[in-house]
Parts: sequence; C-alpha cells; structure tokens
Amino acid sequence: MQSFRTEIENPIVEKDIIELEKKIREFKGGSIDEEKFRSLRLARGVYGQRQPGVQMIRIKLPYGKVSSRQLRRISDVADEYSTGRLHITTRQDIQIHYVDLERTPELWAQLEKDSVTLREACGNTVRNVTASETAGIDKDEPFDVSPYAQAVFEYFLRNPIGQEMGRKFKVSFSSSDADTGLSYMHDLGFIAKMREGIKGFKVMLGGGLGSQPRHADELFSFLPANEIIPMMETVVRVFDRYGERKSRAKARLKFLLKDLGLEAFKDLLIAEKKAVPFKKYPIDSSTYPKVLISNKQAHDAIIEDNKAFEQWKTTNLVLQKQSGYVAVGIKVMLGDFYTDKARLLADLVEKYAAGEIRLTLRQNILIPHVRESLIPFFYTELKKMGFADAGYNKALDITACPGTDTCNLGIASSTGIASELERIIREEYPQYVNNADVVIKISGCMNACGQHSMANIGFQGMSIRTKEKLVAPALQVLLGGGNLGNGRGLFADKVIKIPSKRGPEALRQILNDFEVNGKGASYEAYYAEKGEYYFYELLKPLADIENLSPADYLDWGSNKRYQKAIGIGECAGVVIDLIATLLFESDEKIKNAKEAINMQKWSASIYYSYSSMVNTAKALLTAEKTKTNTHTSIIKDFNIHFIENGRIVLNSSFEDLVLQLNKNEPSEAFAISYLTDAENFLNKVESYRKRELTHA
Repeated sequence: MQSFRTEIENPIVEKDIIELEKKIREFKGGSIDEEKFRSLRLARGVYGQRQPGVQMIRIKLPYGKVSSRQLRRISDVADEYSTGRLHITTRQDIQIHYVDLERTPELWAQLEKDSVTLREACGNTVRNVTASETAGIDKDEPFDVSPYAQAVFEYFLRNPIGQEMGRKFKVSFSSSDADTGLSYMHDLGFIAKMREGIKGFKVMLGGGLGSQPRHADELFSFLPANEIIPMMETVVRVFDRYGERKSRAKARLKFLLKDLGLEAFKDLLIAEKKAVPFKKYPIDSSTYPKVLISNKQAHDAIIEDNKAFEQWKTTNLVLQKQSGYVAVGIKVMLGDFYTDKARLLADLVEKYAAGEIRLTLRQNILIPHVRESLIPFFYTELKKMGFADAGYNKALDITACPGTDTCNLGIASSTGIASELERIIREEYPQYVNNADVVIKISGCMNACGQHSMANIGFQGMSIRTKEKLVAPALQVLLGGGNLGNGRGLFADKVIKIPSKRGPEALRQILNDFEVNGKGASYEAYYAEKGEYYFYELLKPLADIENLSPADYLDWGSNKRYQKAIGIGECAGVVIDLIATLLFESDEKIKNAKEAINMQKWSASIYYSYSSMVNTAKALLTAEKTKTNTHTSIIKDFNIHFIENGRIVLNSSFEDLVLQLNKNEPSEAFAISYLTDAENFLNKVESYRKRELTHA
C-alpha cells in the first residue's frame, strides 16, 4: 500500500486511508473482531454484499453534484476495481459492486485525487447530505441551498460527535416549498425560506421510512441560516447520548422523538447548547464556486424523429430561473449506467454546459445550464449514448433499490419487477409517459431504500407461505403516499400482499380504475376519496394463493425456485460487545483527544474524551451482562454497579464526571482537564479489570 500514500495531499485523508489498510491487515490476521471491523469499514463506505467475498463501495457525493473531472475519476475507478457499472442511489450517491476488500484503500486513494470521498457513506454516521437536484436553478427558490448543504457536509465529515451513533442520521435540503428534498422523511429536513430579507430554513425533525414510517415534526418554522449547523450539532449530540443502541429496529431518531415527545426533546437541545462550540455559524454563500458555463458552439443537429424529439422535450426539460437556459433530465433505468457512457457525458457537459451533473433522488441525472439553442444538439448527443428516453420524473420513471441483486437484506427482486412494470406502462399506458402525478417506487425489503412507503403506488418485496409450507416471492402493495409540499407528506397504506408475479396485473387494475374513476383528480385525491378498503376489495382476487402456478415460485429475473435468504443487514452497523476491544477503543479515543488538542480543536477533543469514558464504562457493564442500550443508561448503571458500592472510587459520581461535557463551554482549559479525567478513568477501570481477571 506504500505506493499510494504519498499521492494524497490532505494529511487527514491520507491518515484515514492508511488506517483502513492497517485495519484490513489486522482483520485478515485475526487480531480484530469481525463485528468491530464491520463497524469500521462501514464508516468508510465499504459495505458487505449478498455475494460472499466482495464488497459494495458507496461513493459519497454531497447533494448529488458531480463535476466532469470527478465523473471521469469515478469511471476510472469503477473500471479498475469493479465491473464498470455505476448505480445511482436514492440518496444521490454512486455505488459500485464486486470490489475486493483488500483493494478498497487503493480505490479510495484514487478517488480522493479529485476530492471524492467514501467517508461516512455507510454506517452509524451522518450520511450523505441530499438536496433538490434543481438547487441553484429552481424558478421558485428563494436562494440556492447548495452552499448550505456543502457547509453541513464539510462540518460533520469526520466530526467525532457523529461517528458511532446508534444508527444512521439523514439530512436533506429543499430549494423551495415544493419540498423536492423530501424533508418530512428525514432526521433533519431543511426547506429554504426568506423572512424580512434574511435567509433561513423551515426545519423538520425526526422523520423516517422503514417498516414504521414517521412524519417529521416541525422544529422551527424559520431558523436563520447561520444557526442551522449549531442546531444540528445539538440534535446529533442528543441523539448520540439518548438514542437506542442495542435494538437496531428502535435505534433511529424517530423512535427517540416518539418516546420523549417533541417538547422534552427540545428541552434536551437547550441543555446541550453550552457544549456546542458555535452559537452562530455564518455560511458565506458568496465564496461558493461560481458557475462557469461554456460558450463553445455546437454543430447543427439533425433530428431524425421529430415526434420523439418533441415528446422528449415535454418530459425531460426543466426551465431554469436563469433566462435562456434549461436543465436536461436523463431517465436512468433503475439508476444503472456504465462508465463508457459516463465519460461521454462528462465530455459533453464540460464542453457545452457548466461541467457538472446532478444525481437525483429518483436515481436519474440532471444536466444544468444548457443553452436553449443547444437543446437539439444535446438531444442527438444523448440519443447516441442511449440517454434520450422520454419520461424523466414521470410515472414511467420507476424508482427501485437493488433488492436481491446484491443487497444482504433483499427478500424479493425489486429491479426485475420494476423493469416489467416500466415495460407495461410504456406499451399499454403510453399516456403515463407524460404523467408526473403518479409516482411508483419499489423496495426489496421493509427498510425502504426504494422509498416505497412514500409513493402513490408502492411495492415492497416479501415472501408468502402456502398451506403446503412452500415459500414464494410476494409483493406488499402500498397506495396513497405522496409529497404535499412545505414539509407535509403522506405515507402509503399497506393494502394487500400478493404473489410477486401478479404485480403487473395489480398495476393494471389500479391504473384502469384510475382512468375510469379518477375524474381528472390527482392520484392522491383519487385515493383519498376511494380509501384503503376499496382497493383491498379491488385487488383481493390477486391475493388468492390456493392454486399457485409453477411460475409463481420464481422471482423476477430468476429461473430457480425462490428461497427466502436474508443476510446480516449492515445499514445500521453492529454494536460491539467484546470487552478487550472496547477498552482498546477507549485508548484510541484518548489518543484522538490528544491529537485534537494539538490541533486546537477543543470541542472535538472533548467529545473524544466523552466517548472514551462512556465506552470504558460500557466495557465493565458488558462484563457484568448489564444492558447497554443507550449512553444515558450506561452512565446511570455504571454509577449503580461500580461507584455507589465502592468497587471503583471516583471523586464524584460517574454521571457528574461524564456530563461535565454539556456543563462547560468548549475551551482549551476544559478540553485538557476533561482529557485528564478520561485518562484517569480508563486507568482505574483497566486496573480494576486486571484485578478481577487475576482473582477469577
């Protein structure tokens, strides 16, 4: 690995990559537990795949913005280390598959040459910051949210407060009240607002999808832009301390908020403010890179099929607020495209647009800043690449996660059924190519990576068991979800479960009924009028499993009899309970705290010291088989089991010792004294542990 180390200019990044390479060697050598290693690699974008022996790599691309230079770099990496296929996710990332674990540090180093990171793309971290793909060009936006999304990304990247939470934390920015960033289903969602000439955001808190969707609460109707980062830090800190850690199913912020209630959660935020290093964090949008649009002239385009061209223009062009420019939408089937086309696209936008693309939440590509005069030229060039299909962000444009293709958690195929449903719409319901009102989404399991529970028409991969104990792939049909705008949304009802091969017929019946009875209403209004029971009765005959055919036991895209096989999910990471490993981690956190002091990062040092003390306490509680579900329970239980009975002697309660964290402002003096406390506590615990083992 020595060959790539000196090529990384940023010493922090270089250290990160070298650390990953070191941990891989230690894991291969047997000196790091598998669960601990999993947690470490997930935080570096390295995700286990359904297929043994290979990894999925998630490339973190804040708000989906990718320059031509970065797209070429990603393509080179995908060719060298993977299969050349690029997959756009519903969080504006790119994933590549079938990567050898031992080559991941080298892969990461290659990406960093063009400022592309893997850091915190997976794991129990602050994940990729998403945003409206039209940010900066939206005709209705009060201002461009891109600089604010970028600032949040930079502030929380490698920030110690968000490295080892109970589960992931998702953030979005919406450019206008249309809320195309989907604030209501995020841990924190920001909607751009202007009040008396001041830039700010409506803030939504505690939303989420999964098996139990929750609509976010309104935390602030308006928060000035210079307060969003300090506010988010208090939220992350509270989630880290009070959030569930043992049960992954309950470890999201939405469950903590549901348990505490919004007002009690606000009280915790207020109590945490003193520990946050900034009361205001101004974000200077004027320093955000200016858009540089090429003036290069293109040759005259020859349109061979004018009808197809006109159809494409009606569905794939987005008018910009900048006069004379449009954004061009590319419908990417299932979010999959290949490096040969990616390079051609990178060249095209560099020569004739602004040298960038945006990856979208619906797994598509948007090219901003295209001169209106170049529309015919772009169409012909994109057509050569296979990128000129009509129906961008319309009913024909179905969102689907990878499902059983590569994901450990996949129960049934999502990509196979998505392809079939798109074919049916294209061939049997061509009018829906222009219909932006019906949104169809598919997930391969309950985790909702395909966002099925917020769709007008959603399908979730499941399985069914017959009376003969035979298992077949199935789909849960969900109806009635939708985005109402300005932080309001509807989650779909779970209407009925049907064999997967009957999914196409279910779609036909739903659309046919809409055609006859919709009466020109929106799909959301039509569903609200008819209600869940109406559709249950409509689809009920499709749920009959008395006489399944042989085809019903085959999943989409497979000629083998279906078997339900679910691996270990890694989206949430895994809690590590090995005592020696925990104490080793505590020592590493102490070293990180010292390093942060040397860099004059007082707040970071303080949080590393806090994490060390909680981690150390967790080690002894684990040895006693005491539950360690939350940081707060660890702190309280350590007092009961070790301090109050004198087994370990401190000058105060453990709670008072640890929670100096939010009683003091992050100064140099406090960082140094708190680090000393953490070191002394670790020494006491290690001495106690040695005595216990000696007398065991």
